Amino acid sequence: MTTAEVEPAAPTRGVAKPIALLLVGGAVSVALGVYGHVHDPTGRRPYTLFFSSTINFKVWFATLVLVLAAVQVLTALRLYGKIAIPRSLPAWWADAHRLSGTLAFLVSLPVAYQCLWGLGYQTTTTRIAVHSALGCAFYGAFVVKVLAVRVRGLPDWALPIAGGLTFVILVAVWCTSSLWFITSRPAGVPLF
Repeated sequence: MTTAEVEPAAPTRGVAKPIALLLVGGAVSVALGVYGHVHDPTGRRPYTLFFSSTINFKVWFATLVLVLAAVQVLTALRLYGKIAIPRSLPAWWADAHRLSGTLAFLVSLPVAYQCLWGLGYQTTTTRIAVHSALGCAFYGAFVVKVLAVRVRGLPDWALPIAGGLTFVILVAVWCTSSLWFITSRPAGVPLF
């Protein structure tokens, strides 16, 4: 090959697209935080379903979201060959992965709605301030994760990091709310 016949370089997978995704996710997080801060919380609790209170509803729905997200992480690990259980991948596995993520998102919406609409973005205690910030960050991270699935040409590390970070933030949201309630509620306060 002569110097005039230089092969084109392989396309690089830069950081422009991941940075763009982070900016979009950051905008979602900030928008939710600003909305929660500037709007006057209603203080109303619009739904309880069959639970004794709205807080119980939120605790158990958030716990269900966490379980569904854990299923999504485990199914993703198997889809990408990071774990070998089950040994043979069933044909429905990818569908189960998508369904668990979709259900986790849908189940999270009434909890988030009650938090933002009924309570707003609060900073009355450190735990509540951290929970408010993490709740907004979760939806920003979720947007980044969903876009990372859809946008082509991202570096190979983008989707696993986006998914992992979304899960870690969700765990932190759950710990500052549901776990806190379950472990610190006064005697006699019902869990359901």
